[in-house]
Amino acid sequence: MTDQASGGIPPPRPAARHVVWHWATPQAETVLATRDLGQILQFHRSVHRLNQTELGQLLGYDKTYISALELGKRSLDDVGSRRRVATRLGLPPHVLGVTDLADTDHRSMLQFGASTVRLAEIARQSGHASEAVSELWPLVARLEARVEDGHAERETVRLLAHARVGLGVALGNVLPEERLATAARWTAKALEAARHFNDPAMVSGALRMHGNELRKAGLRGAAVERLRHAAAIAPTVDDRAAALPLLARAAGALGHQELFDAVVRETDSMLDTVAHTSLFNPYALHEIRLRGLLATDRAALAIRQVEEQPTLTTTVAPQWRVIELITVAQVRLVGEDRIGAAEALNAAVGEAVVQRLPHQLQRVMRAAGRRLPDIQAAAGEALGRMRREMAA
Repeated sequence: MTDQASGGIPPPRPAARHVVWHWATPQAETVLATRDLGQILQFHRSVHRLNQTELGQLLGYDKTYISALELGKRSLDDVGSRRRVATRLGLPPHVLGVTDLADTDHRSMLQFGASTVRLAEIARQSGHASEAVSELWPLVARLEARVEDGHAERETVRLLAHARVGLGVALGNVLPEERLATAARWTAKALEAARHFNDPAMVSGALRMHGNELRKAGLRGAAVERLRHAAAIAPTVDDRAAALPLLARAAGALGHQELFDAVVRETDSMLDTVAHTSLFNPYALHEIRLRGLLATDRAALAIRQVEEQPTLTTTVAPQWRVIELITVAQVRLVGEDRIGAAEALNAAVGEAVVQRLPHQLQRVMRAAGRRLPDIQAAAGEALGRMRREMAA
């Protein structure tokens, strides 16, 4: 007998863990701000594709009661029931008017929050961006509620800035291109919070991440402006080094050849003196150089350099391998090497599915085009499955 048949809580749908990002959208923010249980239940059902009967099974109520709650004909007044509903829906309890136990000890909440941000970044870098979103969104919601209630302590606002950055960047990994503005919106809110502090490193970091999300959302001029600012105010060599690869990529995307070349030269000059990271290392910079050369109409130079890929001497995030494979394939296609391009794109599709990277599947489709129709179709099918899992 299944859990559902026996009256227990039914197992979550396969798509459920992939739709958390919906709670970070402007539409969800408007719904949550009402603190109206009926509207929140309706939004949750639309996100998870549940009918009232199924939502009732999740919450332990019958369809009639769910309908009455959504229409405002019934209310859920006791704290225990509201806390249980919040837990079942994956919402911070304060959204339903319940004081979160973690908020009673502010110091504990800050320590918990700082750990959440660090662990979410590790998850994202390890190729688990969906899990990072799942961890960060409730934290951001709780911190924003505290600030809105007038508790804007410096430590709270600082943590909120870091959490917003992490959420925006994680969303930038899991969202398809047409929704990347949501990621840029959260990094913009992080920058807004960071500017409350006289901390150049913090502001430079927020500018850096916001600029990169703007580039991904197609706002290339704004991206270059933010990233130039991030590099200009960077207080240390390491901070500047963190901004330069992203600036090079944005300059290339904008077609600004002079700026692209200047930033690449400076970056190359720092390779032996700055600690390597997932972005600032020869492997990642090779991909950035190839993409920039293509974007600035120097395909012949990119073709000559595609074989000069440096040895992978440091750990990079799994998504970087996908990014690099697609860019290499684009160069190989320009050089009429269809076999090499097909091998790279096939590998990219497989990894993009495992890592759940819809934006990279869209890049594969553009790269394959009419020249590699089978690969374009395979990427399209994989993207379609991913969209269905994410769709409201």
